[in-house]
Amino acid sequence: MKSVVSLPAMMSAAAAPPLANFTATTASRPTAPSIQCNLLFYVRHHVYSHKKYSKNGITIKYRDPLKHIRPEKGYSSTSVRGTIYCSNQKERNVVLPSDHIAVGAKVIYAVAPAMGHNQESHPECNSRVPAILTALEKMKLTSKFRGSDVVEVQNFRPATTDDIGSVHVGPYISRLEKAMDQASEKGLIFIDGSGPTYATATTFQESLLAAGAGISLVDSVVAASRVSKDPPVAFALIRPPGHHAVPKGAMGFCVFGNIAIGARYAQRMHGLKRVFIIDFDVHHGNGTNDAFYEDPDIFFLSTHQAGSYPGTGKIDQIGSGNGEGSTLNLPLPGGSGDTAMRTVFDEVIVPCAQRFKPDIILVSAGYDAHLLDPLASLQFTTGAYYMLASSIKQLAKDLCGGCCVFFLLLDRGR
Repeated sequence: MKSVVSLPAMMSAAAAPPLANFTATTASRPTAPSIQCNLLFYVRHHVYSHKKYSKNGITIKYRDPLKHIRPEKGYSSTSVRGTIYCSNQKERNVVLPSDHIAVGAKVIYAVAPAMGHNQESHPECNSRVPAILTALEKMKLTSKFRGSDVVEVQNFRPATTDDIGSVHVGPYISRLEKAMDQASEKGLIFIDGSGPTYATATTFQESLLAAGAGISLVDSVVAASRVSKDPPVAFALIRPPGHHAVPKGAMGFCVFGNIAIGARYAQRMHGLKRVFIIDFDVHHGNGTNDAFYEDPDIFFLSTHQAGSYPGTGKIDQIGSGNGEGSTLNLPLPGGSGDTAMRTVFDEVIVPCAQRFKPDIILVSAGYDAHLLDPLASLQFTTGAYYMLASSIKQLAKDLCGGCCVFFLLLDRGR
């Protein structure tokens, strides 16, 4: 699926109040009551019930996420109010980007379509972002029709290698950059150790641009939040995708961990110490998981289909060392449907975020859990994505002054 069904629903939801009663907005295949009942039991049993259980002779302590989340202790942001950092300048101390137009907007977005990063007939191809933009135009969800309510952030700079290096190891970055000569000669190569992740002559620069789009939106949202109580929600319409890319390399069609880079940037440049990341792609965001597995200040929460690629994201994977309790993986069984996601959001995501007290919420927004995606079976409707967008926006407004950026994921789904 090319995500043209669900993303417009999320864009419109960003400007709408949260749903009082969740109602699917598209017809769906009905989820069997037995599946819903089993899912409700699954969530409550695996997340809230027991404090200990044994698995293969190993005692797992984690069951209650609220007990293990490290609450904020007297932390106050070190940023200076009124100083707005800009990703577009090397010194990063210039007012803007585009904060003068972001204030008053309801939705801001940045586009990095990576048109040169392409393999014909590959599911992760360069027709994806243009298809989304066409759908937004047809549904009149662009600034052409919405005026100042919807604003595109343009002329942003690519991420620097220092930005990328905050998540990925230096040898991987330098190897990928050097591989561009080989890609230029051959037209297309596969990145070493990444499985099916391909690269063309433009992959490195276009991946820097994708990460830069996310960084620019972090800048814009933070800038707006300091002068408005209702800053816009932001969407990074970017590729290559990022949540499978591990610190040591590419994986699962993902080159750089865009959302992880954005999280580190928010900490480093804006003093937003505590970052809450929600990943609702049908696949586990193993790269984001690994990047912050030992970090107590970045909470990573993933909902994904049990047994799907890459086979990680088990419920007993909760972080380690100082980061124990700052990772929560919720693998959902096939056929879970909208009601299950609503239950997970209300009973797990919201209380976790409330306890964690984030300074910003970032979202890995994948749409391959949609019922029309032939490669997965979670059976979410478009209404589920509307619910997620509007509810996450409200959660950010309640907890962190509305600072929220969605990072589009277009990896393995169709």
